[in-house]
Amino acid sequence: MDSNPKYRQEKSKFHSRTAGWKHSASVRYVLYVLLIAMLYVSMSPKLLPETYDIAVGLPSDKEILAPMEIPNTKATLKAQEEAAEKVGQVYTILPLRNEALVSQLLDRIFRLNQDDQVATEDKINIYREELPQRLKDHVQNFIMNNRSSSTYSSTLFQEVTQKVDEQQYHISEETFIKIPKLTAEDINEMKPVAADIVARLMTDQIIDAQTARAKVAEMVSTSSLSKRISREVVQELARLSITANKFYDEEATKTAKVEARENTPTVFIKQGDVLVEKGEKITQEMYTLLEKNGLLKDEVNYWPQFGLVLLSCLLALGLIMFMRQSEGVSRFKYNNSQFVMLLMIILITIISMHVTGIVQNEQRPYIGYLAPVATGAMLITLLIDLSLAYICSILFSILASVILNVHQGQIFDFQFGFFAFVISFASIFAIHRASQRSTLLKAGIMICLFGSAAVFTLIVINNNGWTESNALYAIGFAIAGGLLTTILVIGLMPFFEVTFGILSALKLVELSNPNHPLLRKLLTETPGTYHHSVMVGNLSEAAAEAIGADGLLCRVGSYYHDIGKTKRPSYFIENQNNMENPHDFIDPKLSKSIIIAHARDGVEMQKEYKLPKPIRDIAEQHHGTTFLHYFYHKALSLAEEQGVEPDFTEEDFRYHGPKAQSKEAAVVGIADSVEAAVRSLRKPTVEQVETMIEKIIKSRLDDHQFNECDLTMRELDLIAQTLKETVMGIFHSRIEYPEQIKKTKATQEKDRGHDVNESKSGLEQ
Repeated sequence: MDSNPKYRQEKSKFHSRTAGWKHSASVRYVLYVLLIAMLYVSMSPKLLPETYDIAVGLPSDKEILAPMEIPNTKATLKAQEEAAEKVGQVYTILPLRNEALVSQLLDRIFRLNQDDQVATEDKINIYREELPQRLKDHVQNFIMNNRSSSTYSSTLFQEVTQKVDEQQYHISEETFIKIPKLTAEDINEMKPVAADIVARLMTDQIIDAQTARAKVAEMVSTSSLSKRISREVVQELARLSITANKFYDEEATKTAKVEARENTPTVFIKQGDVLVEKGEKITQEMYTLLEKNGLLKDEVNYWPQFGLVLLSCLLALGLIMFMRQSEGVSRFKYNNSQFVMLLMIILITIISMHVTGIVQNEQRPYIGYLAPVATGAMLITLLIDLSLAYICSILFSILASVILNVHQGQIFDFQFGFFAFVISFASIFAIHRASQRSTLLKAGIMICLFGSAAVFTLIVINNNGWTESNALYAIGFAIAGGLLTTILVIGLMPFFEVTFGILSALKLVELSNPNHPLLRKLLTETPGTYHHSVMVGNLSEAAAEAIGADGLLCRVGSYYHDIGKTKRPSYFIENQNNMENPHDFIDPKLSKSIIIAHARDGVEMQKEYKLPKPIRDIAEQHHGTTFLHYFYHKALSLAEEQGVEPDFTEEDFRYHGPKAQSKEAAVVGIADSVEAAVRSLRKPTVEQVETMIEKIIKSRLDDHQFNECDLTMRELDLIAQTLKETVMGIFHSRIEYPEQIKKTKATQEKDRGHDVNESKSGLEQ
């Protein structure tokens, strides 16, 4: 049934259908949405508060904790009132200059006493009315002169008027009788003394004028005044002129209280504090507090959610655009399987950060350094692509700065972002050329060293924010995180390799070990095929690297591509040392079946030993559906000799395929034919090698063997050029260069005919 062309066609269609999802645009868009959703969900616990369905008067069915620092309005108002109450009455000192008042009073007395036209009794009445009024006028003049000034308030002037009136001194009646008796010499002697006494007393802060007036008698008695009448009058006029100069300022007091309230810091409910106990009855105050902070389902504030969606979209878009435009990862545009694996790696990294965040708190933030953030970077480097690992490291750093952030009022924590950035890049540098599992341990040590160095750097920069014990804990957790990262990577690598059929560089190197049971079987039972496979490996690796394909996969795949020949080793020319060719004695149809069967037999043997699918694919596809010319023409000749009609077609003498589905399978197929062809040439020349390689590639191209892989004509030219150079290096001693050729034309023709016949056999086998 395998030889049936219709069966091969149906098998190819089935293979295309099963692989279709890997290149489906709709699946790819679904994965993009999943990436955005994953980023949104990962950051929402830190950036979005949980909402609750509660009602006033009903008990809460769960304990409600503050998801962040929440302003405590009630406590803040209480603190503000307490701060306002502590503010005492504010007094303002006014420069009334009452010494000028007493001088004006004495000047008035001087002028009036000199007026002989005014009777003494009239003078007494004038002084009785005018002297107290002059005090009021003096105060009112001060108020009028300063009313337009912004320094003093209207309430202050009201207070001044009221206090001056309340505390006004009333001159005794005897003093009014004595004043007209004063002479000009008396008044001139009294004036400086009175002004000095008033000025000295008014330099003090006076709230109650009576206190200052009590000092006047003593100051007058010690003055230079000698006459009793002069001392008595000065004493009364000084007491009248002395007023309060420190007044209660109502507006200033109110302003001070307002400033005290405004300067009172807001009282916050700390993150994690209990807002509502489980089973506690919801009061209107509790409900209002939850409502104001967007913790009720009916009062959800959608702006933070919109902002988080936008942030997730920007992060995902950056990653997607890099994958689409970077030449190093262009294959992701067509392979959704690898995108699924990338999403799983990102998810595992996010989960590891959240698990670490469970035991982390504001008192012990250094536990966040235990998070194995570099796990994702290492897995992407080993399983997918180096350049993608670098861009994902930046993504992991941003996520770490959000998920591991324990500081209130901050969206990102620079310290954890910087730490994640350093260890991720260090892990990529340490692992990107990994060829053994032990390299993972070395990478773990690198993460420990660079992680502790990053933490130490942060400690030195922010020295005041760290205690000695916390610093030691932080460095210890960073070292433990590096070890944990290594353990996770070693444990997860086999899972991804088996689940997604991924062949990491580490796995390929392990499979290339000659002690592998299949390679040991190949070496002991078919040494010719083993040597052929090694040579094909060298050729295909060089050609693959020239076009940007996976050279290591080609080399290892070449080692196993002919493992099926171990079932019938003597039927293949490279193993026919010192023996006759069995195909000379059997029917060409049987020979065809034996030759074709080695690809299928090899796949079955590889399945038995659980070799990865990419290795099996190379064994199955390296011949594609190529045509066995030699045995077909031999069968035709035999039928002609027997005089019967051929009961077969060209399709019966083709390999069952499928055709090469990848660049690597196509390259191995070309290298396989080239190695067999060059080996069959007895004394190859440079021209022969070059012509042979071009002929093989053209033959496969004309036979449509590259239609199902994405090789370009330019890449085929590179393959041909690289194979020629590699063959020259490998078979240097056998290949004759033009200046070395000294054969006769007849000898060359004879050799060429012999070589071409053997070449055909090599191409078919």
